[in-house]
Amino acid sequence: MENTPDPAYLDAASAAPLHPVAREALFAALADGWADPDRLYAAGRRAQQLREAAHASMAESLGVRPDEVSFLSSGTAAVHAAVLGGLAGRARAGRTLVHSAIEHSAVLHAAARAGTAVPVGVDLAGRLDVDAWRAAVGADGVALAALISASHEVGTVQPVTAAAEACAEHGVPLLVDAAQSVGRVPVPPGWSLLTASAHKWGGPPGVGVLVVRKGVRWLSPYPGDDRHRPRPVGALDLPAVVAAAASLRAVLAEAPAEAVRLAALVDRIRATVAATVPDVEVVGDPARRLPHLVTFSCLYVDGEALLHALDRQGFAVSSGSSCTASTLRPSHVLEAMGVLSHGNVRVSLHRRTTEAEVDRFLTVLPGTVAAIRREAGM
Repeated sequence: MENTPDPAYLDAASAAPLHPVAREALFAALADGWADPDRLYAAGRRAQQLREAAHASMAESLGVRPDEVSFLSSGTAAVHAAVLGGLAGRARAGRTLVHSAIEHSAVLHAAARAGTAVPVGVDLAGRLDVDAWRAAVGADGVALAALISASHEVGTVQPVTAAAEACAEHGVPLLVDAAQSVGRVPVPPGWSLLTASAHKWGGPPGVGVLVVRKGVRWLSPYPGDDRHRPRPVGALDLPAVVAAAASLRAVLAEAPAEAVRLAALVDRIRATVAATVPDVEVVGDPARRLPHLVTFSCLYVDGEALLHALDRQGFAVSSGSSCTASTLRPSHVLEAMGVLSHGNVRVSLHRRTTEAEVDRFLTVLPGTVAAIRREAGM
């Protein structure tokens, strides 16, 4: 019987495979971290020690204070808490939220709760229009600004430093959604609130991170909650939190070498796809980008059909917007960039991705695209 290659998982931007350190820490914490850490008996005190150690470790990894770090039930929950709590804390200043046009849907959905949401456009590479951003945050009534650190769909790294400087000039707090950056590339300083998601770097799912810097006005948008420090709705999944903190420390130690390795593979994908697939557009900034992510769009190809065809060939990739892929609406990120939004494939690599997997993907892709075009009569 002919041997078939193992499936290649190439969708780390949605969820990276669990890091070995996360698995070890999770199993260890299940033994001691099951009790309520707010109780005074021995099991509760052991859980409390684990919680404090996780806060300290996460804070050290992010370069902040332990009392600035909160864990929530997901990256989406962290974004919602950041946006809604940031707006509530600045209600006297106004009700306007300024955000880039390429924010994750979690920000856009939270923005719908704001009094006014002002999107700021991007260029063809998906990079923020800094002049328009500066004008927007300088307007009257702006309570909060939100900028993704790097596009979750095309990988373009955003000018966080310039955006933060503009916000500082006008006294507007800046929320940075760093879900795709944390564990991959450093996030520039200057922000007031930051969110991240553990399963993006190889931690367990169900752990969101919210950092609120000291001096930033934040009020809980949830009833009956701590008004000065975000807390999860319901019980904290402490073993998962411990695993998230431990895995981030390990991922950061590997990050410099992994960034070089994965960026070389992404360069190969960008060049080969452009050379071997007719009528294709490789999108995103070719230089100022995340090291592990590449996106391209194929003319005359349905993105969902291409995703399923690649899945049958043993490749797990994303098509269209990672946060709206099930809605059948075009990606708002690609629309904002003004690039082709159909026949879209996002490939995102991780620590277990091999050169052989990438080479096999590049060998299979041209024929797969051609077959779909033939079926469509193109």
